[in-house]
Amino acid sequence: MAKTKIEVDHGLDVRMFITGLGLVVLYAVLVTLLLRFGVSMVAVIVIGAALLFSQYYFSDKIAMFSMRAHEVTPQQEPKLHQIVDRLCLLADMKKPRVGVAEVDVPNAFATGRSPSHAVICATRGLMNRLSDEELEAVLAHELSHVAHRDVAVMTIASGVGMLAGLVSRMAMWGAMFSGGNRSSNSNDNTALLEMVTWLVSIVIYVIAYLLTMALSRYRELSADRSGAILIGKPSVLASALVHITGDMGKIPRTDLRHAEAMNNFFFVPALAGGSAASLFSTHPSLEKRLDQLNRLEKELNG
Repeated sequence: MAKTKIEVDHGLDVRMFITGLGLVVLYAVLVTLLLRFGVSMVAVIVIGAALLFSQYYFSDKIAMFSMRAHEVTPQQEPKLHQIVDRLCLLADMKKPRVGVAEVDVPNAFATGRSPSHAVICATRGLMNRLSDEELEAVLAHELSHVAHRDVAVMTIASGVGMLAGLVSRMAMWGAMFSGGNRSSNSNDNTALLEMVTWLVSIVIYVIAYLLTMALSRYRELSADRSGAILIGKPSVLASALVHITGDMGKIPRTDLRHAEAMNNFFFVPALAGGSAASLFSTHPSLEKRLDQLNRLEKELNG
């Protein structure tokens, strides 16, 4: 973690290490599957390197593009920049770039491969709905993600699922189009190998998803705590959480579905599927987040 005044969370560091170790193992299994599937070593290296490079170096641009967001200057959004300036001064850390997403979904996110290449983005819907104090609390939460460097881990983690999906599709297509001049026994063996590859890649996708989800839930609680301590007002962050969660139910389902792909990075998940969707949420429940903030409020007030 960068040396800042934002509280260090050793539990988050341990979980990120374990998640990273698990992802390395999953990558190794996927590479083995690709080689077993007949893909050359050069192609495997190119595919893996291209995926990691694009995920790592262009994560901020991909996230901004998907949310129709753009970087803003202090002249364009003076209030937003003033809040971020104050938070960075409190945290004693370098100011990230500031962006605005022109959507009505009330939310915020942080992205970027490192604190030096980070972007903190608020949606227009968030800025129109929250008070200045609540907006500051949400941005303090997002700044904590930048300081903890957990955004980069989440970005890389999503690449495992993409690669697993690619392998499963290759296996499926191979099973569909295998045949030709090969013998019946050869076809049977190839089809069996492709089926096993398909099943294993699906299992890897599920494991990667569960690892990512578990880390995501913990990192949100960590950012809630660090952000609330930074501004010294856990109750304000709790108020923002309640406010945004309540307003999320008023957003059209089509808008929520468009934003769901960014749930791993959002302050509050955009769920279009009601209580069933919340079972697979990347965030802890609202009750759990509020309970932590209420306990923190009592600690800070003695």
